[in-house]
Amino acid sequence: MADVSVREAISAAIRYWEPRRLLYNAVLLIVVATVFVLGLPISRSQLNVNLLLFLFIMAVLANVAYCACYVVDVAAQVSDFRTIWLRFRWTLFVVGVAFAGVLTYFFATGIFISRE
Repeated sequence: MADVSVREAISAAIRYWEPRRLLYNAVLLIVVATVFVLGLPISRSQLNVNLLLFLFIMAVLANVAYCACYVVDVAAQVSDFRTIWLRFRWTLFVVGVAFAGVLTYFFATGIFISRE
């Protein structure tokens, strides 16, 4: 086991991941906004209170899913692979954002793009 306590690993994970959450949310917002704009004027007709509530729920769930990075990060930090992990954990962020972006794209196109 690495010479780092779980408390230190959690603190380091929070310092690393929380600033990146803003970028994660920005990417997902850009995906939704782009799909919305590409679907105009039909996408505008889809807007209603229920859709906005659904989008809110999906945004919260996307942020809950983002928290999965903490499990991987803390486990890797307290392992013997800590040094390597700290150099390459950005790859988890990139893969996670890409995965979330693709899921967001599919949900957004299902909502905003006309299926004629």
